[in-house]
Amino acid sequence: MPSVFFSYSHADEALRDQLEKQLSLLKRQGIIETWHDRRIGAGQDFAREIDDHIETDDIILLLISADFLDSDYCYEKEMMRAMARHDAGEAIVIPVILRACDWHGAPFGKLNASPPDGKPVTQFADRDQALLEVAKAVRSAAQRLNLTSAKKSVPAPAAPATKVASAPRTAGPRSSNLGLAKQFSERERDAFKVESFEYMSRFFESSLHELEQRNKGIEASFRRVDANRFTAAIYKNGTATSRCTVFMGGGIVGNGIGYLAQETAESNSYNEMLTVEADDQSMYLRGFGMSIRRPSQDSKLSQEGASELYWSMLIEALQYR
Repeated sequence: MPSVFFSYSHADEALRDQLEKQLSLLKRQGIIETWHDRRIGAGQDFAREIDDHIETDDIILLLISADFLDSDYCYEKEMMRAMARHDAGEAIVIPVILRACDWHGAPFGKLNASPPDGKPVTQFADRDQALLEVAKAVRSAAQRLNLTSAKKSVPAPAAPATKVASAPRTAGPRSSNLGLAKQFSERERDAFKVESFEYMSRFFESSLHELEQRNKGIEASFRRVDANRFTAAIYKNGTATSRCTVFMGGGIVGNGIGYLAQETAESNSYNEMLTVEADDQSMYLRGFGMSIRRPSQDSKLSQEGASELYWSMLIEALQYR
């Protein structure tokens, strides 16, 4: 049975979990088995376990995002070794484009990515459809491996009647329902908040640049004030149409990430605020839902979804006039 290895940044753990669920039927049918670093048990050597799987697993999924490309471990250790095995015909590497990023110039850029045409999973209106396309790619790869294995297999000679051959130990059937509730420490929550703020800062800077490039008469300003604050402004024909400050911690937002529709150094008011929440599987961001066009308080926002929320608040002055 082909084994599937997930190479991913922990910033994309929630998307990895969703993808693994989409692969459930393949696992139930005995077509594949999957492994990722969250399967490493207490007391096991973390690096050695990952190395063992990157060296032996048959299908390697590279879950691509800006965080993956930014990770030295993902890029230098896992991806580079995976590509070496792919080029040697020892494994099949499938780049899975989770979030928009500049990936075409990477060593895996020559490979056919999934979803089709390299469209990021998070840009699909129906995310399940995007992950289904990935599952189809994995199924196809597993079938190719099984066909190749069948062609190479040669029946072993029968054992002498006087000897009893010992059967090799194989992995037996097991449940795919092995997920346990996760608990996230205060330190993990704080780290997720900082990661989310940093992601949001990059998101705004890139979006403002692209907005300028695409629209005549539009100019934009992005300024990183300090580690906990950035400001943005959009000008149409030289006149400011929208401004904002996004800031983290302090003042009225406490342990959240606040949005204020003006440029300011103060932290004593906001138009919207995001807080870090968690369910039994992942951390996410939740807004207060302070406008009729905002997600409700029940919405579980990813880092990208939270960034889109704040971006929509900045740009709506241009879109609804």
